[in-house]
Amino acid sequence: MITIKKNDEIERMRKAGAITRDVLNVISDNVKPGITTKELDIIAYDYIKSCGAHPSFLGYRGYPASICASINEEVVHGIPGNRVLEEGQIISVDVGAYIDGYHGDAARTFAVGKISDENKKLIKITEESFFEGFKILKDGIRMGDLSHAIQSYVERAGFSVVRALVGHGIGREMHEDPSVPNFGMAGKGVRLCKNMTIAIEPMVNMGGYEVEFCSDGWTVKTKDRKPSAHYENTVLITSDSAEILTL
Repeated sequence: MITIKKNDEIERMRKAGAITRDVLNVISDNVKPGITTKELDIIAYDYIKSCGAHPSFLGYRGYPASICASINEEVVHGIPGNRVLEEGQIISVDVGAYIDGYHGDAARTFAVGKISDENKKLIKITEESFFEGFKILKDGIRMGDLSHAIQSYVERAGFSVVRALVGHGIGREMHEDPSVPNFGMAGKGVRLCKNMTIAIEPMVNMGGYEVEFCSDGWTVKTKDRKPSAHYENTVLITSDSAEILTL
């Protein structure tokens, strides 16, 4: 069931969104060669707790960490551990904060030191594809309009959109209806309406869109082992546009 948020609920989501935004900024300052993904996870946990919030991911369906840290060909849901970041890698960090009964959810892909021009373009197109979709958002459009805008932008740039994973509604629960695909046909799907809150999260591969689900039960990798990037924000639909709650 799709939930339409009341004004007081939206204010709580703005609070959760601000913490989510800020923890990603803190992580960005710490992404560098030599740090481990576990150290990034501790930084995120400590920051979220210092804000009086709880990491949305920690314990979610048994997930053991506060962030997802996905390196290079890892698309999403990489579990933090003792892996040391190396110059030239890219790392996608997904994080959520839960406070006053509501969640915020966002992701960014960061460069580890100096990276290749191809990886720079991958990160740039992934972020830009989000904003291609965002700029058409308003009360009454179809989900397929958003999905098609993202997919078209990515594919024109020569990359592919992951299809096995999608965005989602968000609010009291981390994952609510509706599903928010990054691919689809314009004019199709559910109608977006004022005061819906959704997490839009393009996952873009340098190679093909096929992925593999790993034996740890969480990590998802590109099938061809080419790099992948991820960009996500929690978004509120308004009457004639939308508001990003995590930026």
